[in-house]
Amino acid sequence: MDKVRNTLVALAGAAALALPAIGMAQMTGPDSSWYVGGSVGQSKFDVDCTGASTCDDSDTAFRVFGGYMFNKHFGAELGYADLGKVSLSGAIPPFGTVNANIKVKAWDLVAVGVLPIADKFSVYGKLGMYRADSDLSASALGVSASTSDSNTDLTYSLGAGYDFSKNLGIRGEWQRYSKVGSDNTGGDGDIDVFSLAVVWRFK
Repeated sequence: MDKVRNTLVALAGAAALALPAIGMAQMTGPDSSWYVGGSVGQSKFDVDCTGASTCDDSDTAFRVFGGYMFNKHFGAELGYADLGKVSLSGAIPPFGTVNANIKVKAWDLVAVGVLPIADKFSVYGKLGMYRADSDLSASALGVSASTSDSNTDLTYSLGAGYDFSKNLGIRGEWQRYSKVGSDNTGGDGDIDVFSLAVVWRFK
C-alpha cells in the first residue's frame, strides 16, 4: 500500500510541476471553471501514546475549499480545515493525573491533477503546502496551562470524484498533513484525514 501511495503522490507532484506551463496556457478553455465545496470526515493523529492511560487520536474533521480548474486536468485549490483534536491522560508523578488536548486548524494551498476515467467519474491527486495552528492545553492538580505554535509543511491527497451534473459532484478523499506541530506543542506528527465532500462548480 505504501509503495502504491508513494507512486501516486509522485504523479500528483508531476502534475503540480506541470500546472504553470499547461494551466496558464489554457486558463479560459471550455473546461475551465471556479468551484467551491465542503467536506466532513475523520482525522487520525500520529502521536506517541506510550505511558498514557487513555489516548484518543481520532476526531471529526471539517474542511471548506474553493478552487479553479484551468482545464479538465489541472487546477489549484485553497482550503481551510478544522482537523479536530487528540486527547491524552496519564499519571505523571508528582503531578498526579495529567489531561492534555491538542487542537489543530490549517490553511492549505494545493495544485490539483485530475484523470477522467469515465463520463462522470474521475480520480485525482493534490500536492501543496499547509500552514497549521496547533493549540496545546493541559491540566493537573486543578491547574491549567496552554501554549500554541504554527508550522508550515507539505500536504498531499488522493481521491475519486463523481459528477451528478455539470455543477454538482461528490469526492471521496484521503489527505495527509505532514509533520504538524512543534516541540512547543508536544512534537510533530502526521495527520491523515478521510473525508467525503460536496462540490459545486460555477458553469
